[in-house]
Amino acid sequence: MSERNRKTSIANNSSVAIVGAGPGDPELLTLKALRRIQKAEVIVYDRLVSRAIISFAKPSAELIYCGKAPGKHAMTQEEINSTMIQYAHAGKNIVRLKGGDPLIFGRGGEEALALAEVGIPYTIIPGITSAIGASASASIPLTHRGIAASFACITGSRCQDSNKPIRWDLLAHSVDTLAIYMGVSQLHDIQQELLQAGKPHVTPIAFIEQGTTSNERIVTGVLGEMSKLAEAKKLTNPALIIIGEVVLVRDQLQYAMKQALKLQQIG
Repeated sequence: MSERNRKTSIANNSSVAIVGAGPGDPELLTLKALRRIQKAEVIVYDRLVSRAIISFAKPSAELIYCGKAPGKHAMTQEEINSTMIQYAHAGKNIVRLKGGDPLIFGRGGEEALALAEVGIPYTIIPGITSAIGASASASIPLTHRGIAASFACITGSRCQDSNKPIRWDLLAHSVDTLAIYMGVSQLHDIQQELLQAGKPHVTPIAFIEQGTTSNERIVTGVLGEMSKLAEAKKLTNPALIIIGEVVLVRDQLQYAMKQALKLQQIG
């Protein structure tokens, strides 16, 4: 058997799943994702995958960290792709584990294409993305009747990309709620772009730091003071930024919950 045919045969016996680990809380992991993690022989995992989720792996599983922090990457994207292909050729049961959803700012599509190009089948298992999980945990609905009928998920890390700039001028008025990932390092630029596009200075904003986890922290304010507020509160990654009137619904929901708890105690 030729080397090429041998590798194809081995790859056909392997299993590769690109899995979303959700926004942080291990209880928000899907059952399908959990089953694949528990069966995996090799887990290639990102920085935002919690230790609690990694603990679901079987003791014999090989754990490979490939996290990317700002300015510090454990592996390049090409090395990640190569690692998955190498283990697939060895016939291993592989899970590529990503925070949130693998196809929302997670490069899951790129990795799927890399596998497909060398004839390796894959499965994609969705996860709860941060915009949905963190905002719900913070009692901020991304849509709310009479207030917001649309939302957009945006990556703030592309702010300085002159080749494909983010059209903040269009987003400022065409979408009711903005959910911005990876925007902490670009807060000043985001703020200025939206204000210059005519977004009101008093537009409500919220930072959700480490959303859905035990270390979750929520800071609210207004767009015109956004970057100063983040600096004063020493905001750190990972943090989701929500911009829109829906942020004000948080106070209503918290008040309603307190009232409900009081009635329950009385009853």
